[in-house]
Amino acid sequence: MGLPPFLRNILIGIPIGITFLDTVGYVARVEGVSMQPALNPNLKEVDYVYLNRWAVRGLKVERGEIISLSSPKFPNQKLIKRVIGLPGDVIGTIGYKTDFVQVPEGHCWVEGDHTGHSMDSNSFGPISLGLVTAKATCIVWPPNRWQFLIPEVREHRLPLNILRSSVA
Repeated sequence: MGLPPFLRNILIGIPIGITFLDTVGYVARVEGVSMQPALNPNLKEVDYVYLNRWAVRGLKVERGEIISLSSPKFPNQKLIKRVIGLPGDVIGTIGYKTDFVQVPEGHCWVEGDHTGHSMDSNSFGPISLGLVTAKATCIVWPPNRWQFLIPEVREHRLPLNILRSSVA
């Protein structure tokens, strides 16, 4: 005698669901003000974003993308920040222990959009690309905020080597 269809469907569905969440993506609530104005522009309602895990396979991130990462200080905590610098970029820091940092190979520099109200690379330095868990690709809730998240870095936060090359 085999398993009842309902139980069989559960036993098949749970591993498929877990595999999907681990490899493809999931929806997450964005907490706090660190990514204002891009995310949570007002405190009356919070944004939910789709975190695309598939998009960061191979540790590939681009400048301006909003990513999810494991906190280097508190590994159980997930952060959502914008990629400001890639390996080799020279970053002018804000309150970090040195005024300038060259991002090492295998790392990136991340910051919250709400400068001064964010626990980011200005607090803990460049982060290993191995800490990146997903890329935030769109806001899925609330309905009035549905939109794709466009990669962008405000000009005053561009890496110095990028600024110099655009001026030349």
